[in-house]
Order: sequence, then structure tokens, then C-alpha cells
Amino acid sequence: MGNIYTDAGSGDTLVFLHGFCESKQVWADFVKPLANQFRTIALDLPGHGGNTGNSGNLSIENQAEDVRRQLDELEVKRCILVGHSMGGYVGMAFAEKYGHMLGGLCLFHSSALPDTDEKKENRNKTIDFVERNGVTAFINPFIEPLFYAGNRDRLKQEIELMKEIGRRTPKEAVVGALTAMRDRPDRTAVLKQARFPVLFIFGKEDGAVPLEKALEQCHLPDNSTVLFLGNTGHMGMFERKNETQKALQNFARTVYE
Repeated sequence: MGNIYTDAGSGDTLVFLHGFCESKQVWADFVKPLANQFRTIALDLPGHGGNTGNSGNLSIENQAEDVRRQLDELEVKRCILVGHSMGGYVGMAFAEKYGHMLGGLCLFHSSALPDTDEKKENRNKTIDFVERNGVTAFINPFIEPLFYAGNRDRLKQEIELMKEIGRRTPKEAVVGALTAMRDRPDRTAVLKQARFPVLFIFGKEDGAVPLEKALEQCHLPDNSTVLFLGNTGHMGMFERKNETQKALQNFARTVYE
């Protein structure tokens, strides 16, 4: 097991959870300005990045337990949890069980809704593809469409970084994570009952979290802030770095004022 978290800055804490076939590395540049004001921690989720010692059962709930264990080790009692995509699913499972630890939650291109039947079918097809053809054959065509077409030339380097991280993800972790996402329950009730503020960040061109799904849930918490980004796909931390950093900074200031 390699180094499974980064920890920078001091003060009130922001914890960053990456998405499927990603690692803490996707947040490396993003958190730099935030670390001037807050303690910023980016974790590797089980099976991803350096956290490969624990990739047996990658259910979303088990991943949330792993986050709790890491936060206990880092002596984090209260934080804002920022979850990108699958990291948001893990954040929702964490909120369901450990809501008392959350000052706030940010669903960053993520959702409290379960997979539709069609999406479950697609996950099964992807699992089958990865089992037969391996991770590299899956990752290479998978990454680019996560970025809005108009941003791809500008972000060639970031797309390559994402592919590189993805290719390093072990096959069993890819299959385990796909299975976990497919089987996750509806957690919209967690949003309705949330005693903490929620920040939603959505890309208007995001194929993974379509606009109508975004609209179904962003009004559910008592206290929600919503950022819709035009010309943006699923990767706002790269596609709209300044705007998403600023939104998170303002949200954190409000939570911790």
C-alpha cells in the first residue's frame, strides 16, 4: 500500500474524494489555493491510487467505512466532504451514517439517485468488457468523452493524466467499483434529511449526470447551493477550475464562518 492521502494547509478541513478509475492525484492542482485557507485532505478510495491493500469488497458502504477509518487516523472530527462522481456516492453513504461529522457536503458531478435499469445494463456490459479485454482497452476510449468536446484540445494534458491514472487501476478494482456503483441504493432521503448545507456542481454537458437528473435532486436539502456550468462535461476540476474552486471556497467560508 502506497501513500493513500495528501494533507496540506491548516484550519477547518475539506476532504476530497475522487471518482471511478481516478486517484487523489486528480485534486493535486485544484486544492493548492484552497490550502492557503483550509486544511485540505485528498484520499485514495479502496482499490485506487495507493490504496490497493483493501480492494476485496468495494461496495459504496465499505468505501465509506474506509474513508471514516482514514479520517480517524488523521484525527478529523468534522469536515466538508467533496465527492467527485463515484466519490460523491461514497460521500452520500458517509453522510447517511456519519452525518454528525459533516459541516457540509459537495456533490461534484455526482448524484444521490441510483442507477437506472439502462445504466445498470451498461455497467454489466462494461464489467464484461473489462473482464475480457483488460483495463487499458477500456480506459483509453472511456476518458475523453468525460470532457466536453469543446474543451478537449485545451485539456489534452489533463486527459492524458486521467488515462494514466485509470490504466494503473487494478482490474479487480475496476470491476469492483462498477459493481458497487451499479448496486448502490437511492439516497435522496439523505439529502432531504441533511442537517448540513449541500453544494451541487453540475456540468450542463455531462453525459454521466444528465441535467434532468441534476434538477431532480438539487432542491431536496433544506440548504443547498447549486452551480450549473455551461460548456462543461464531467470534469469541472479541470474544465472550469477557477469557477469550481471559487464556488467551493465560498461554500466553505459560509459553512465555517
